[in-house]
Amino acid sequence: MSSPSAPPAEPEDRGLLRFLTCGSVDDGKSTLIGRLLYDSKTLLADTLSAIEKTSQRRGLASVDLSLLTDGLQAEREQGITIDVAYRYFSTGTRKYIIADAPGHEQYTRNMVTAASTANLAIILVDARKGVLAQTRRHSILAHLVGIPHLVVAINKMDLVGYSQEAFSKIMADYLEFAGKRGIEDVHFIPLSALNGDMVVERGENLGWYKGPALLDILETAAPAHSEHAEPLRFSVQYVCRPQDAANPALHDYRGFMGRIESGAVKTGDAVSVLPSGLSTTVKAVQLGGEDIGAALAEQSVTLLLDDDIDISRGDMIVAGGSGAPPAQKEIDAIICWLSESPLDRARTFLIRHTTREVRARLTSIAHKLDVNTLERLPAEKLVMNDIARVRFKLAQPVFADPYAGNRATGAFIVIDESNNNTVGAGMIQ
Repeated sequence: MSSPSAPPAEPEDRGLLRFLTCGSVDDGKSTLIGRLLYDSKTLLADTLSAIEKTSQRRGLASVDLSLLTDGLQAEREQGITIDVAYRYFSTGTRKYIIADAPGHEQYTRNMVTAASTANLAIILVDARKGVLAQTRRHSILAHLVGIPHLVVAINKMDLVGYSQEAFSKIMADYLEFAGKRGIEDVHFIPLSALNGDMVVERGENLGWYKGPALLDILETAAPAHSEHAEPLRFSVQYVCRPQDAANPALHDYRGFMGRIESGAVKTGDAVSVLPSGLSTTVKAVQLGGEDIGAALAEQSVTLLLDDDIDISRGDMIVAGGSGAPPAQKEIDAIICWLSESPLDRARTFLIRHTTREVRARLTSIAHKLDVNTLERLPAEKLVMNDIARVRFKLAQPVFADPYAGNRATGAFIVIDESNNNTVGAGMIQ
């Protein structure tokens, strides 16, 4: 009698990967996203049926995968300002969020917004055209906002006969440019989004390329918060003090609810509270009222502490001992101006940093950056899509790390007090 077979092993969970697709107009971003969703079999049946019928009505011999993002293109033609499309899909081992950024220079603010949360960028290059000004600009912006991994996808290889020489020339041109701009960790891949070569499956036309297909790169890419060790940064969003006359045990309950921006926390950890600097120990880590014992970056949890410390929204809980971020009442930052109204240097603004909100005034503009060359230009004002090095003076301190070391606590947004609109996004230097 044969022994029963072992149950199948659970697939490895490689976590969530947020990535950005960008490139010049007509480089094939829409088709690439459609191919990823189609070949990874993550399209819903009704969505697939709809684009098949639309393709047939247009007289196409095969499914036009770019139709998956046509809705966004129509929005742009109508002048709607939401110019970044997000797509979601999942494989057996990982979940993905794709941000499809617009290519035009007038949408710089939208690409910066999309790139701010991405951990990998796919920069598409048309194999017939090579490295263009938009290729360089998108690479510079991705590098500027701290995306740690770049994939240069040389698309439409079918239109150059799958030529290895064409691929090698574009790779050499890009590496020459990247070396001058300090851009590192770049992976090159030839592909045809239209035919599916090297997207999910390897195909039969690029036998000279020995590297992984695009989905293999995405499956093995490092998730956020894994590039280097990050200290605990827990921003307090709400102090929970439930009042329930029927449950006297809750009278002494005080939970500090918020999101772990970086690092990890577990029961028994020594922590400090900013701005008071007082120290205590974590009594419990709760999620949905249950004690889970420990939590990681990007989880929203409730912390219970051993000592009764005065803590409010906007305070920060950090690991005990050294390594707490400094309290800063003046910050130097790279800022992208998002508003259609130019920056008025005479006005005060609100700066929202994690859950802390403080009033601020711009004290200087060191220079403006040319997003195509990174040349530093003098500037007296900022208009929409401008990127500049500036200095703010704050009414109260914030607890900030340099953006290069911690993207969560090194970033902030600028808010117009008069209408509560977000007018700028900054990265602390």
